[in-house]
Order: sequence, then C-alpha cells, then structure tokens
Amino acid sequence: MNYAPYLEFVTDLAYRAGQISLGFFRRGISADYKADDTPVTAADRAVEEFLRQEIERAYPGYAIIGEEYGESQPQDGRPAWIVDPIDGTKSFMRGVPLYAVLIGLEIEGEVRVGAAYYPGTDEMLAAAEGMGAWWNGRRAHVSPLARLERACVTYTSYKNFPKRSTWDRLSQAVYMLRGWSDAYGLLLTATGRVEAHIEPVMAVWDCAPFPVIFKEAGGFFGDWDGTPGHRHGRALACNAALLPRLIEILKESEQHPQESA
Repeated sequence: MNYAPYLEFVTDLAYRAGQISLGFFRRGISADYKADDTPVTAADRAVEEFLRQEIERAYPGYAIIGEEYGESQPQDGRPAWIVDPIDGTKSFMRGVPLYAVLIGLEIEGEVRVGAAYYPGTDEMLAAAEGMGAWWNGRRAHVSPLARLERACVTYTSYKNFPKRSTWDRLSQAVYMLRGWSDAYGLLLTATGRVEAHIEPVMAVWDCAPFPVIFKEAGGFFGDWDGTPGHRHGRALACNAALLPRLIEILKESEQHPQESA
C-alpha cells in the first residue's frame, strides 16, 4: 500500500495543529480537571476540534479516537485516526516546551503512519510503514548503544511506577534515569539521544504514532513483555540491543514482593 499521501497529510496536520497550540502557550492558561485528576485546557479542546475537522474533511468515514472527545464512530474494522491534541498538558500549562501533538493512523490493528510534532522546540518526528522515520527532514535512528550500564532511560512520573522495585532495579542497572517526560522522552529515544523510554501507564492516544516511528527508526515500541503495539496500557521503547535486558529487569521487578512505590 502507498502510505505517502497519508504521511504528507499527517505531517502537515500535526504542524498546523501545533501552531494553534502556540497561540495558547505561555499565556497563563487555566485548566479543568477530569475524573482521573488530569488537566484539560482550552488549548487541548481547540486543537482536537481542529484535528477532527480536518480529518473528517479529508478522510470521511474513518474512525477518530481522541483524548478529549472520545471515539467518533465504531471502528468496525475501518481505519482509525488516533489523536492527542497536547500530550504533556501539565508541562504545557507551566510554559514548559516538552509537549507534543500526536497523530497515528491505525489500519488492521497496527499503526502504519504517524507524526509527533513538538511546537515548543519545533521538532517534527514522522514515519510511514516502509518509508523510514524522519526527524526535521533527516532520517531518525535509535541509539546503537548496547551497554545498559551506559544507557540513559527516560520516564514521565515516579508515581506511575506500580512497584518501587521497578524503579530501584532500573536505577541500579542504567547510567542515567531522567524524567524527560511524556512524548518528549519518546522523541529523544527515537532520535538516538537517549536509549529507552519506559511508561507504566499509557493510553492509546498517548502513543499512537510511535509504533511505526520506532519500527522505521530501527527500534522497538510495545509492552514490557516484548509484545509490540500501542494497546497494552503501558509502554517500553528502546533499541534492539537493550530490549532483552530491559524486559528481564521489568519482569523481575513485577515478580518482586517489595512494596508499591
């Protein structure tokens, strides 16, 4: 299948959505809080409304799944656009530029095309199946580092880790463990600036573009047990060399009886 038109569309759409978000950025925006205590702002709503409008115009009949407005229609096997208007709203609210607009196209259960645009740093990361991963016009590749003791691993929040043992084992095994959070940690991993990103809690809209991005960048994106994909509720992203050892550490920590974090 020719994914080039989708890649062009999603890259342009993510960029334009990002420009809308910048109109709200560092303007003292306030937030409402959802049932799970996560914030939502006028910027989140405006960007998702724009994304849905443009997708519906260009691809009528496709399903749309978004963080703020849910699922537009049952998938029933049809392709689905999965969007997160602002991944990293907590950062966005505080004027921290580590947030992203995320868009992925799921076809037959797999993400085939995706784009992640970071308006605060003006970085575009996009990929389509068989077409490579691209970072601001250059090919994106994961890090070649094969020594976990020299690796940098990113995450979003210590509080999300279900067991303290997971955190402790990672801290002891890697060179650096840093909270460069949300989609920004995934950007750093896909472009080889860090070696892995680990998330204990991951909704589909939080990671929609990344399975195809990591596949095309030579890496892995999926569950902690090594199953690829975006619908596991948690995520591990890394290069192939470090994957077995990271899976081993995560498995050992889950079996450890130590108290919760």
